[in-house]
Amino acid sequence: MLFTRVKFWGLVLLLFIYLIGVLLLSALSLNESKSTAINKGSSTFTKHQISKLKNFEYGLTGFKAALRRSKINWCTDLKYQDPPGETIALASFPGSGNTWLRYLLQQATGIYTGSVYKDYGLLKNGFPAESVLNGSVLVVKTHEWGPKARSRFTKALLLVRSPAAAIQAEFNRQSGGHIGFASPDRFKRLKGRYWQQFVSDKLRGWQQMNLDWLFNFTGPTHVIFYEQLVDDVPHTMRGVLDFIGVHVDRELFRCAMDRREGIYRRKKRVLNFDPYTKEMKEKLREAQQKVYEAIYNFAAPAAR
Repeated sequence: MLFTRVKFWGLVLLLFIYLIGVLLLSALSLNESKSTAINKGSSTFTKHQISKLKNFEYGLTGFKAALRRSKINWCTDLKYQDPPGETIALASFPGSGNTWLRYLLQQATGIYTGSVYKDYGLLKNGFPAESVLNGSVLVVKTHEWGPKARSRFTKALLLVRSPAAAIQAEFNRQSGGHIGFASPDRFKRLKGRYWQQFVSDKLRGWQQMNLDWLFNFTGPTHVIFYEQLVDDVPHTMRGVLDFIGVHVDRELFRCAMDRREGIYRRKKRVLNFDPYTKEMKEKLREAQQKVYEAIYNFAAPAAR
């Protein structure tokens, strides 16, 4: 009986010592974190502030890196279009290269491009006309679709990328910012169910968005395939600029082509595994075939 009591109180004492140790370590770690944050001059945002800033995840490392990034070396000083031109949509599904094409257009023309969003990372790093939605900018970025989204535009550039590449690029953006990557662990989150649901939702949106602009926008439309832009930037850009109706100086265009890569085209990274299952690939193939056939039959640039 005495031995049992001694054993019990011994265990209680050990547990008490353990808890005291944990509390001391936590206090030391907290003080160290605060000191590091002060030394680095880090900023914090309230939940209310973050909720007001649309379409950008401020907790991501990609945003913090963007604020520290050096300024883009532009071929000429950027300015607003004067007099204003038409309000032209640069419509694309997220992950299709919209930001890179905006960068190329600004390099080639020296004119700002706008957006229906206000991405603070882009606003501070090369795109000061974020949230400008009128003819004072060359084109206006949008990922939206539907009557309201289309109604404000008189012409449209539709930038299309294969669904597999676009969805993976958007997954990378949401996980690592505009030029970052998702870690392999992100694809395997919740035993892969998170990625599987992401692909299913985004594929539905990819098809709806592209077909909506293709069939329901009544103004002139110019379709650009991202893959063609990558393969032949000069030729594709000339077609885009002709459609917009802006004259570009030869030397300025040459400078833009020399600086075509910029900082907003995400570098390629090969995963050591295939994130798409056989079932996913079949659904991706079906959706891509449906949209691409619609483009070739009804909205290819040569037919407009």
